[in-house]
Amino acid sequence: MSAQPRPDAREPAMPPAAPGRWARLRLAAQERLVPGEQPRMLAWAGVIGFLAACTTVAFSWAMRHLVGLFTGHVGAPAAAAMTLGPLARLLTPAAGGLLAGLVLVAAGRWLGSTRGGDYMEAVTIGEGRIPAAPTLVRSASSLLSIGSGASIGREGPMVQLAALVASLVTRYANLQAPRRRLLVACGAAAGITSAYNAPVAGALFVGEIVLGSIAFESFGPILVAAVVADLTLRHFLAAQPLYRLPGFESPGALQALTYVLLGLVAGALAPLFLGALDGARALFRRLRLPLPLSLAAGGLVVGAISIDMPQVWGNGYSVVNAILAGEWVGRSLLLLFALKLLATFATVGSGAIGGVFTPTLFVGAALGAAFGQLLGAVAPSLGAQPTELAAVAMGAFLAATTHAPFMAVIMIFEMTGSYPAVLPLVLACVPAYGLARVLRPDSIYAGELRRGAAARVGFASQKVADLMRADPPTVDRDDDLGRIAAQFGAHRFQYLYVIDAQRRYLGAVSLHDLRVLLAQPQPQPRRAVDILVPGFAVLGTSQPLDESLAAFSSHRGERLPVVDDAGRLAGALWKTDVILALHDGLSRTR
Repeated sequence: MSAQPRPDAREPAMPPAAPGRWARLRLAAQERLVPGEQPRMLAWAGVIGFLAACTTVAFSWAMRHLVGLFTGHVGAPAAAAMTLGPLARLLTPAAGGLLAGLVLVAAGRWLGSTRGGDYMEAVTIGEGRIPAAPTLVRSASSLLSIGSGASIGREGPMVQLAALVASLVTRYANLQAPRRRLLVACGAAAGITSAYNAPVAGALFVGEIVLGSIAFESFGPILVAAVVADLTLRHFLAAQPLYRLPGFESPGALQALTYVLLGLVAGALAPLFLGALDGARALFRRLRLPLPLSLAAGGLVVGAISIDMPQVWGNGYSVVNAILAGEWVGRSLLLLFALKLLATFATVGSGAIGGVFTPTLFVGAALGAAFGQLLGAVAPSLGAQPTELAAVAMGAFLAATTHAPFMAVIMIFEMTGSYPAVLPLVLACVPAYGLARVLRPDSIYAGELRRGAAARVGFASQKVADLMRADPPTVDRDDDLGRIAAQFGAHRFQYLYVIDAQRRYLGAVSLHDLRVLLAQPQPQPRRAVDILVPGFAVLGTSQPLDESLAAFSSHRGERLPVVDDAGRLAGALWKTDVILALHDGLSRTR
């Protein structure tokens, strides 16, 4: 009597025909041409850069036309204010602030809360997810404030919307947390680029300030997103440098000392500026006004100031260009400087949603022009040009408030297109940063970054299981070359993992080895278990994540298999995920 076969035994079958010529060519092309993980991230970054640019263009269009609804003049808020009478100048910012507050209150009752989802927190906390509804509501509130003349920048909501677009893309792509964080950072860089036509500075802003790292694994995609956003703007809007500068001359020794002195002045005043912003917020909190009335009160202050000085409306962009052209001098410049500061403190303190980046540039420009005019009166032999010092002080004050001197130098260079300004900027930005950091260790973004750092899980405390991806593609130990080739064609990887009927991990097969076998005139039927890669590294679920770095250092592939304590295949760990997690941990120890 013949022995009965076991129930789980495979029925013998004729092996399928080996893959044909075209299939072999496809596998050869896959081995050589299918991009790795880093090129895929760069491609996603390019998509995000394009979409972010389109989003910020839409926001700018909406802002200009909302200014038209409030004032009857489509364009910049400061220019629109000049077309209004005194009563309209007084009441328009207050009405816009009231509407902006009512939008937040109404949406808060509907959504439960409109807070949360800040892009810096999304990047630093670790999930990279930005809720859409609160972001859209806050952007609408910001549009109402900015469109009615609030003394605040448009870059805040523009960057937030760009980051939201990136977050939505990562949901569609179903990416892991480290990649989501990185692509949200890409969106933020694209948003900054769109606001200032400064792609390298936008990338540096995110790398230097938010991520605290400019390693290629993180900085490369960020730079790609910023450059694509800039190219998109140049194609659709023919974007040009924002600010126009007179020609710079190479500084002599005395002029170099003048730039250094200007940097020290900016470094000393920047902490006072940041302290005044904090004081304005504290003052409005003590008033305990409902949010709509608080924003209306801030708008009323701006409106009262604008009766005699309409240039305080908006973010100050047009006024900065006027200062750089030498149109504001003497007492009128000092008066503009003081009143614009007061308008900005009232707007920010009231809780209006927007950015302070562009108002910071205004403060620097006015400070530099005043410094140059004073120096020209006291020591005319130095030959200091107020317009040149205004441009340099923009960078110095930016470096002092953000604690990012490299970014500040490149930002002013890109916004003005003036290469001769780089050396004076370096001479001013470095001492400005150094002194400001001594006087006030926290930058203007310290609050957002500190909240992210408090929620971060340290790299050293994570396990491999915390970062691995479940259910990697596999082949059975008895699969023949045809089935293995089909699996490679379906999943586009360089290695597939081999398991048995109990899902125990047996090893890995290589696309290269398979292609060599199929190139033989008459490949012999073989099973997956017969062509395993010798010495293929494997990780355990309970291993510390930092131990995976040693395994990846000797492995050319992008992934490594992860097994549980019983030897079953639990998932795969990706090299890029580990590197991004390591960067996240290191960047918060600054």
